[in-house]
Amino acid sequence: MAPQSFLGRFAFLCVCLPWLFGSSLATPTPPKNGTCTKTKVVILGAGMTGIAAAQALYNASVTDFIIVDVNDYIGGRVKHTTFGKNASTSEPYVVELGANWVQGLVSPEGPENPIWTLAKKWGLENTYSNYSMIQTYDQHGAADFAGLLDDYETAYATVEQDAGTILTDNLQDRTMRTGLSIADWKPKKNMQAQAAEWWEFDWEYSYSPDQSSQTFSIINFNDTFYQFSDENNFVIDQRGFNYMIEGEAYTFLTPNDTRLRLSTNVTSITYSSYGVIIGMADGSCIQADYAVCTFSLGVLQNDVVTFDPVLPAWKQASIEGMQMGTYTKIFFQFPPSADGTFFWEHGDDAATQFFLYADPTERGYYPVFQSLNAPDFIPGSGIFFVTVVYAQSYRAEQQSNDATKAEVMEVLRTMFGSDIPDPIDFMYPRWSTEPWAYGSYSNWPPGLSLETHQNLRANLGRLWFAGEATSVGYFGFLQGAYTEGQFVGNTIAGCLGNNKTICKNEASYSKIRGCTTSERQLTANNGWFVSSMQTFGFEE
Repeated sequence: MAPQSFLGRFAFLCVCLPWLFGSSLATPTPPKNGTCTKTKVVILGAGMTGIAAAQALYNASVTDFIIVDVNDYIGGRVKHTTFGKNASTSEPYVVELGANWVQGLVSPEGPENPIWTLAKKWGLENTYSNYSMIQTYDQHGAADFAGLLDDYETAYATVEQDAGTILTDNLQDRTMRTGLSIADWKPKKNMQAQAAEWWEFDWEYSYSPDQSSQTFSIINFNDTFYQFSDENNFVIDQRGFNYMIEGEAYTFLTPNDTRLRLSTNVTSITYSSYGVIIGMADGSCIQADYAVCTFSLGVLQNDVVTFDPVLPAWKQASIEGMQMGTYTKIFFQFPPSADGTFFWEHGDDAATQFFLYADPTERGYYPVFQSLNAPDFIPGSGIFFVTVVYAQSYRAEQQSNDATKAEVMEVLRTMFGSDIPDPIDFMYPRWSTEPWAYGSYSNWPPGLSLETHQNLRANLGRLWFAGEATSVGYFGFLQGAYTEGQFVGNTIAGCLGNNKTICKNEASYSKIRGCTTSERQLTANNGWFVSSMQTFGFEE
């Protein structure tokens, strides 16, 4: 990016004091009524982060670890289910409830996304999402406002240049809305423009521009799509997206490995500078030299697990300061017409992948529909799904299936006509109420400094934290979960091997002053591993 000049009245720098975990806390004591299982490292969570951490330990010849997860499968929020029925085989289809895309693949002159590496290694079936294959609709039916997407992207070019200036000149962060308005993108009461903005921004970040940081939204986009590539590949593998995570896990686990404890609910974490004790709902416990907490940000925000001692104020503030978004996919299976096609395939392009709806009064009201019946996806399936985020997700997930189905069908009949058929199957997850997740993925709010985010990453003695939310550049992405897991696993392996170069406490800050990040803070000590100025994978 070639930064443009930015006129700002104030440029504040954070003057922050490092906090070192007190070594005076005693070694945690196991409960008197039982003996804890002992291990070197306990990993809390068998999602992408937990498996990546365990793999890093294994690669460093640390094999004395235990992985614990409340679910009965490996993968965490990379979760699928069966849905509908294949008319030819009478078998159900597999659809993804959580993560669904490999976002950013590889550039000829730069690095490769580790998730793309894994997808290729395990032969995951996936297909390119062509976002130019889109039809637009409003309350009157088909309405051509796709040109607004180009208008948004023109403004976005200015926003990202301004973000580069804000970052390199240590200027105050602001909302993405502010940046867009300065770039003369102001949708206001134009609901078609609101829909275009939702497609371009909310759909990716799970929050609106008003609720998101301009600086870190741009950093987040650049670190994936400019570094790797601007491609998004949709996983349609009928083994499930988590097949690759399971595959990686069983490169170092054996069948029925006692180091993997699924369907195990963690209720308490006691930590110090000397070790940790993990308490489970069934009364059992694990005593370890180190622990890696990969719980979702939503779990940490909802006090699902008890920490002893209570988390320090700076840690609590970082947990509450980051946002946990919800991204809800609502699935329909429809019967074909007499000619074997489906009602959404009768437009100008029968192979259209995406359908954008602008509701006349409510922003983000069932806005983006996607066809899995399209060529190279799951042809013949008749599966059509719509995505909602944030407030619309919360509303839909709190109401009954029948209420949600009726609302979406009303929208579809507005778009495609009143004579479209009723669905033959219907289903959607409720991520915001799932007690082991409480949301889908994280987002960076305006004004949250790099130092505050670093406090989210920071360890507390022998208790370490990792996940997509702790990633500076890849928050919300699966590659964020992977890279943070690898980093923590390697760090703990260094500690166990007495490697003082690797074994270092994470930086943390007991006081955060102001809301501007100094350029000197853009270091690995604060989780800044990738420059957002890299443009290896971007195609003009």
